[in-house]
Amino acid sequence: MFGVCYYPEHWPESVWPEDAKRMASLGLRYIRIGEFAWSRLEPDPGRYEFDWLDRSIAVLNDAGLEVVLGTPTATPPKWLIDQWPEILPVDPDTGRTRGFGSRRHYDFSSEVYLRESLRITRALAERYGDHGGIAGWQTDNELCCHDTTLSASPVARDAFQSWCERRYETIDALNEAWGNVFWSMEYRSFAEIELPVGAVTETSPAHQLAWRRFSSDQVVRYHDAMVEAIRKHAREGQFVTHNFIPTDDTNADDFALAKGLDFASFDNYPLGRTDLKFADASPEAFRRYMRTGHPDFSTWYFDQTRGLTGKGFWVMEQQPGPVNWARSNPRPAPGMIRLWTLEAFAHGADCVSWFRWRQAPFAQEQMHAGLLRPDHSESDAWPEIERAIAEAKQLQVDSLPAATASVALLSSVESQWLSDIEQQGAGYDAVDVQFRYYSALRRIGVDADVVSPAADLSSYDLVIAPALPVIYDDWLENLKACGKRLVIGPRSGAKTEEFGYPASLPPGPLQSLIDIRVTSIETLREDCPEPLDYGGKTYESLVWRECIEAGDAEVVARYEDDGAAVVRQGRVDYLGTLTDDAFLRDYLRAVCEGQSIETRVLDEDLRIRRRGDLVFAFNYGEKALADVVPEDAELLLGERVIGARDLAIWRT
Repeated sequence: MFGVCYYPEHWPESVWPEDAKRMASLGLRYIRIGEFAWSRLEPDPGRYEFDWLDRSIAVLNDAGLEVVLGTPTATPPKWLIDQWPEILPVDPDTGRTRGFGSRRHYDFSSEVYLRESLRITRALAERYGDHGGIAGWQTDNELCCHDTTLSASPVARDAFQSWCERRYETIDALNEAWGNVFWSMEYRSFAEIELPVGAVTETSPAHQLAWRRFSSDQVVRYHDAMVEAIRKHAREGQFVTHNFIPTDDTNADDFALAKGLDFASFDNYPLGRTDLKFADASPEAFRRYMRTGHPDFSTWYFDQTRGLTGKGFWVMEQQPGPVNWARSNPRPAPGMIRLWTLEAFAHGADCVSWFRWRQAPFAQEQMHAGLLRPDHSESDAWPEIERAIAEAKQLQVDSLPAATASVALLSSVESQWLSDIEQQGAGYDAVDVQFRYYSALRRIGVDADVVSPAADLSSYDLVIAPALPVIYDDWLENLKACGKRLVIGPRSGAKTEEFGYPASLPPGPLQSLIDIRVTSIETLREDCPEPLDYGGKTYESLVWRECIEAGDAEVVARYEDDGAAVVRQGRVDYLGTLTDDAFLRDYLRAVCEGQSIETRVLDEDLRIRRRGDLVFAFNYGEKALADVVPEDAELLLGERVIGARDLAIWRT
């Protein structure tokens, strides 16, 4: 299935019918509209104007297209801000109130904004909830984008104080949990608690963690209320989804955010994301993927998005050309629009929708490409999109079974929070740690699901926890009950729920799975690695290094001083160090083969993904690759020698 994002309010009504006709002719089915249209839907307080939206929906429906209707809450109108200025958030870094004139200018803790958001959402749901031409709903738009999860506003502070009182019940309990006897930080009442910003030096890590948990809860509370308001009026069959940004940018618990959705969606911008990721890389490293995107970035987010609900997902926004928001915004290399599209289906997408139908000739995104140029002519992406749609139809992607994997990667936003709050070493980044494990699996041809530690793990042959500093009781019981081969990365179990040091030393609760103790920790400069011996070869131990008291555990890899770096006991491995990519690939390949998981060493620009009995191979490189497709395979798409920035698909 395919779709596009459309803004009828941006264009004369006279062009709507021709637009709809061209959309249908291209092979699109779903058209997302309305998510930024609050000022047109309610130009004055309480005065709704839905007639134009009725007509635009009718035009699209008449062309055989179905509508995904967005709630317009990402862009509160000026009259609402003027009437209720407390809606505006406050930047935690500067203390400045973020003003009107862009988007996402609202505070998740504002009860006024929650009330107004529910009011406009209910008005839309009441009007269109039983509309046969509305296929489903998108809540808000890219929740938490532009670093808006955290706010240092007075309303956020007051709500945080109330949240703390509910969580800890007494101020003495809070002082004890946070260790506030340190630096004379003890409070006499919840009313004395400020937000952990603007201090001379670092604030209490437990205080910071509590603020992040609170802020995440506020986002979830806001979103849950919106979903409930839609469902109260939506007819049976109308879905509710949200278009997530990368989970590490949300800075909130995406698993909780997605809980009430029918499926999750993702906005995929491979070049923009690569540009940001490679901001500090050498020109040579960046140039390699400047026009293709890194081979693992989009799929990392696809597999995360699928893991939020355990179902197929949508790409609600797919990059069709240069964007406008990265530091540099190149054109995609020829073939990449098609490759990205089919790659999404390989990873479990049910629909790919491009952003946007026509490039806007005005405002902030006028440099962002669309399927059409502002003069209505077809953009460079058009022929590739036509080809991708035809090939997806040939493959019958709508009838493919769900994407599955033999390996589960466990992910928690709290890993990111603790890494941000207490980095300890300048090179330690929990998100990057998780990504490197994921990328290593991809390089050896192994599919992975990115799931919550609370997820059902019974279908996997291998479970990997790259970084889980806090281990909750139910997570621990889940790991015990699954009985699977388990790989645990460094810093796991290293903190209590309130950001303290475990009394039994790290890995804390995980000691019930593997009988070891981490007796000390050091961090190294990124450019000062030390040797790591494994399997008769020497690799690099990097950045984060733990001294492990191994007891009866088998030592799998050693530091240069013969100390235990990786240990194994029964079905559990514990890695006490970050390593180079070569070690991760070799080590994970040995572990996978021990679990009868098929591996294959791939060219650095080649990636493989299985879905049902189909195998998808994607070449991100500039040279053709031979010996990828098995000689006896039934080739469905592409050639046996996979050309540059091309793909092949075969049946096993």
